[in-house]
Amino acid sequence: MTRFSRLLTVLALLPAVWSCAEAPDLSGIDAVVEEAIAEGNIPGAVVAIVHEGKTLYLKAFGDKAVVPERVPMTTDVMFDLASVSKCVGTTMAALQLVEQGRLRLSDEVRRYIPEFRPWTDPDTGEEVHITVQDLMSHVSGLDAYISVEPFVERFGEACPDSLMHYIATEIRRNFRPKTGHIYSCLNFITLQHIVQRISGQPLWEYVEEHVFAPLGLQHCCYFPLGEDLRTPVVHQDLVPLVAPTTVQADGLPLVAAVHDPTARRINLGNSGNAGVFANAEDLARICNSLMGYGPRILSPATVRRMATIPPENDPSIGRALGWDKNSYASGLRGDLFNPETTLMHTGYTGTSVVMDFSSRTAVIILSHRVHPTDDGSVSRMRACIANIAASALVSW
Repeated sequence: MTRFSRLLTVLALLPAVWSCAEAPDLSGIDAVVEEAIAEGNIPGAVVAIVHEGKTLYLKAFGDKAVVPERVPMTTDVMFDLASVSKCVGTTMAALQLVEQGRLRLSDEVRRYIPEFRPWTDPDTGEEVHITVQDLMSHVSGLDAYISVEPFVERFGEACPDSLMHYIATEIRRNFRPKTGHIYSCLNFITLQHIVQRISGQPLWEYVEEHVFAPLGLQHCCYFPLGEDLRTPVVHQDLVPLVAPTTVQADGLPLVAAVHDPTARRINLGNSGNAGVFANAEDLARICNSLMGYGPRILSPATVRRMATIPPENDPSIGRALGWDKNSYASGLRGDLFNPETTLMHTGYTGTSVVMDFSSRTAVIILSHRVHPTDDGSVSRMRACIANIAASALVSW
């Protein structure tokens, strides 16, 4: 073979070499998810990896349902996002109101809920009022949750106003705001009521109109419930796409009825702490919007503020606005994403989102570890998938 012919051979191979180089290897994700299914931690999952505005990986695994019958998983299945709702719903709504000049992060909660009592120093009697930013970064000192059964015995079900009054007047304030951290669903239920009082709309209606609709989302919504606490009053056409969660006393799982008991039984699916259902493709659109691709739901300045740990807070806490950045619960980021440029959040049902703003990469994991029973674990799966994505997509 002449030198010239060898050169032609090398040149002919170059497109294939570049093609391989440009296609990141994400195939290891398959084995990680299949292991979680084999171990009985989840019945199935949908995983999406987004990079620079493009979906590089989207795959369904296992089963959508195993009770009352087995149904295979598909990529269009919608999942109960649980606490990821705090990020893609309530946080987006509150920050839009900040952009509009109708809300300030430094506003005291009592401006909108006058009966909302402060933290009181037990030694001096000094009163410190809780702010909107305290709610969003989980430094308010409010209890994490309520005990639903005692609450229902006292107030009944389907009573969101009673719940808000109870949070405002009776829930403990455990420490001086900004000095400690309790991850609290009550923070975001309070934030829900602030959004509603400013906007004049139920939270679910505001978010669907001002966040989901501008992005063209077709499979991302709340399912506000009727009096039976099981039947959605809107979006019935989407119910067949929803993955079920935990089997109830009647032998049937919840479907399109939010799993979180406070959100379902007290707030009827319209809740600041949980209630959004979505598929992976629509979550990818939300992540892309926040990372600067496609229609914007928040300005770059607002996203930057959202991703900043408030300097007024104890620096060990690690919570940004609505999102986790570097707290004790940030293990889902894995070992390789940059903690300074990454936001993330989990949902109790088995969902999670990780966004690395420096590499413009998002890792979306939708699983239902609570189906058919509430005993699966997805912590290792989340971290391993994040490591695979980071090693493939994060450059110098």
